[in-house]
Amino acid sequence: MSRLTRKTVIQAKLETAYGTDPGGWGGSDAILISNPSVNLVQDEVSRDLLRPTLGASESLIRARRVEIAFDVEVAGSGTADAPPAWGKLLRACGFAETVVTGSHVEYTPISDGFESLALRYVVDGVTHLALGARGTATWTLDAYSRPIVRFEFTGLDGGSVAASASGSYAGWQTPNTVRPAANSSLLIGSSYVPASGTLSGGTAVNMREFRIDLNTTVNHILLLGSERAEITDRAVQGNLSVELAAGDEVAWLTDIRNIVLTSLGFQHGSQAGNIVRLFAPAVQRRTPSVVDYEGTVLLGTELTLLPQSGDDELTVVTA
Repeated sequence: MSRLTRKTVIQAKLETAYGTDPGGWGGSDAILISNPSVNLVQDEVSRDLLRPTLGASESLIRARRVEIAFDVEVAGSGTADAPPAWGKLLRACGFAETVVTGSHVEYTPISDGFESLALRYVVDGVTHLALGARGTATWTLDAYSRPIVRFEFTGLDGGSVAASASGSYAGWQTPNTVRPAANSSLLIGSSYVPASGTLSGGTAVNMREFRIDLNTTVNHILLLGSERAEITDRAVQGNLSVELAAGDEVAWLTDIRNIVLTSLGFQHGSQAGNIVRLFAPAVQRRTPSVVDYEGTVLLGTELTLLPQSGDDELTVVTA
C-alpha cells in the first residue's frame, strides 16, 4: 500500500524540560510548512573484526539524531502584540521573545539560556519524534516573491511509531508577496525605535535579492549523562543585490573597500497584525559583484551582520 509525501504534518512545542516530550499534542501545534525534509541520522562505528575469511563486520550504533528542515511563510499573527505562529521556532534558534503590550513583538538573539523544541514529523501514518531540538534559520525576502524563512533543526532521536496527526492552521496568516503594494522596503542607514518597534530614517534602495542567514552552529554533544543539541556559535550572514545610480555605486564600492559599516532595515506589510520588520545596526558589505538582471545592472554584495553591544546584530519584529 502506497503512502504519500503530501500527507505530511509537522508539529512543534517548546519544551519545559530539555529533551522531554511535553505531551498533549494537538492540531494547533502544527506548523504550516512547505519543502520539508527529515533525516534520521545514525552515527556508527564498525567492529572491523578479523576472521579467517573475507567479509564485512556489522556496525555498532554510536549515536542517533534527527534533522528536520522546512520553509515557513513570513507573516504576522493577525494581532500586533501577539506572537506569530512561527515565533516558537525562532526561539529555538537562539532568540528571546519580548511582547510589548499594545504595540509589537520583538525577537533578539541571545548567547545562553537557549530554549528547545520537541518536533513531530508525521508522514502518512508514521511519526518521527525529535527532542531537545535547536536550529538555525535563513530568511529569503526577494522582490516580488513569497517571503519565507527556512528552519533547520537538530534534535535527539525520540523514536518512530505508527501514528497519524492532524493539523489546524487557524493561527497562520496569509502573507503578502514582497512588493511596493505590500509596503515592502529596504532602508540603508535607518535606525530602530525599540519603544514602537518601528524603523526611522534611512535611504530606500531598489532591491532585487535580500537574504539573511543566522548561520547558527548546532552541535550534537555526546557526554555520558548529558546528550544534547547545543548552540555553540552564531555568525549572521546575508546577501543583497540592488540597483544604484553610477555615483551611488562608486560610493558603495568605496565604503566596501574601506570597511565602512552601515545599518540596514527591512519592512514588509502595512496592516497591523501582519507587519514584519528586520533591523541590523552594523552591517559590513563584502565581496561586491556586478549582476545582470534582465539586461539591467545591479550591484551584488555579501553581508556580515555584526553585533554592536552584543546580542543585537539582528532584531526581528512583528506588529
